[in-house]
Amino acid sequence: MDLTGRTAVVTGGGVRVGRAICLALARAGANVYVHYNASTERAVATRDEILAEGGTAAIGSADLSDPHSGIMLIADAQAALGPVSILINSASGFPTDSIATFTLESLRQAMSVGLESPVILTKAMAEALPPDLDGVVVNITDARTTMPYKEHLSYTLVKGGLDTFTRVAALDLAPTIRVNAVALGVILPPASESDSYAAELAEKLPLQRVGGAGVVADTVVFLCTNDFITGEIIRVDGGGHLT
Repeated sequence: MDLTGRTAVVTGGGVRVGRAICLALARAGANVYVHYNASTERAVATRDEILAEGGTAAIGSADLSDPHSGIMLIADAQAALGPVSILINSASGFPTDSIATFTLESLRQAMSVGLESPVILTKAMAEALPPDLDGVVVNITDARTTMPYKEHLSYTLVKGGLDTFTRVAALDLAPTIRVNAVALGVILPPASESDSYAAELAEKLPLQRVGGAGVVADTVVFLCTNDFITGEIIRVDGGGHLT
């Protein structure tokens, strides 16, 4: 797939990994719709950086815990930049909980943003995709779904569900829309932690370094442009799955 002139929606696109993905897609020629919830200033900064580099971008806010907002997000992006043929489901929380501490409310909140929203957005994109266009969806998941965290029950359930949805949707939407995922390892420290926290985790990896958001963005662009890959989950984890 040539990304030139394509419209891409990136959820959580103003911050962290989402921001890097937005910039990489724009540099590959896509028109980028930067979704945000509350991070208005950072979404504006991401859009402005794309525009300063000669790209095309717009921003839009949506609360992804509201199913209607997710549906409208695709319509708003299409109105701003043209038919959406690239969807990157990047928005996610990282709640701390366990079987002993989770609440039904907190579990449902995590599910609504991290799992239900990607499903709703993918459906909305597929229904709005013009018949003469192909499409691609890339879900951002976690390499630890097969080696679960002890204190992140809701998050791990969400990302494990997203893994399964990736494969289901790849079958369901073929051959018109490809669906893949990128499973992250030690890429950035959690928002509440310092760089040294990530560095300590990275010491245990075979590659012994923090990945950084750029390697994720490069992988997303690769999955968008290679049109013979679908249903794949690529681990970008510095070899962490080997230990």
